[in-house]
Amino acid sequence: RLKLYKGNVDVVGRKSDDSLFDEKIATFEEDQGAYDQKDAEGFIKLNALR
Repeated sequence: RLKLYKGNVDVVGRKSDDSLFDEKIATFEEDQGAYDQKDAEGFIKLNALR
């Protein structure tokens, strides 16, 4: 789905019968040990070196 407004196009939704996305394994909220927000700090610093 697209949202069109004053020359802008925003993707507001999508679906596919062949999607590779699996909600059961793609969550950061329910599995508290899966992701640590501090990990982003290192990524940002490394990316800034480019």
